[in-house]
Amino acid sequence: MVFRSHMSRALEQARAAAARGEVPVGAVVIAPDGAVLAAAGNRTRELHDPSAHAEVLAIRAACATLQSQRLTGCDIYVTLEPCAACAAVIAAARIARLYFGADDPKSGGVLQGARVFSHPQAHHFPEIYDGIAARESAALLREFFENRR
Repeated sequence: MVFRSHMSRALEQARAAAARGEVPVGAVVIAPDGAVLAAAGNRTRELHDPSAHAEVLAIRAACATLQSQRLTGCDIYVTLEPCAACAAVIAAARIARLYFGADDPKSGGVLQGARVFSHPQAHHFPEIYDGIAARESAALLREFFENRR
């Protein structure tokens, strides 16, 4: 099977989140056969829900589609390094591969900060691929916060 990045779909979701006034983060869950199971952008402000991160929303929708709490063999593409809470949800869902764009030195939980997957308490360790469309992902975030100041 040839690798095909789905980061462009995640970036679309991030742009839509920014247009709604949300921090521009997008996520897409891909089935083992390459089908898009779910896509989401941040909705924490809109839903008044601190857990309504793009990753969590996309994982919830993908689980509903598959009627399963596990996404075995699935991939997730996220425009920003997941926080510790999202990383824990990724582990709980048993996602096979995590692809993300920009690093998050302040709140990241994968390669920075908590490093959730490096702890023995983590029940699952996805393959991790960082830096996918990192410049574009970081530029969206930078522009969003510059316009807020």
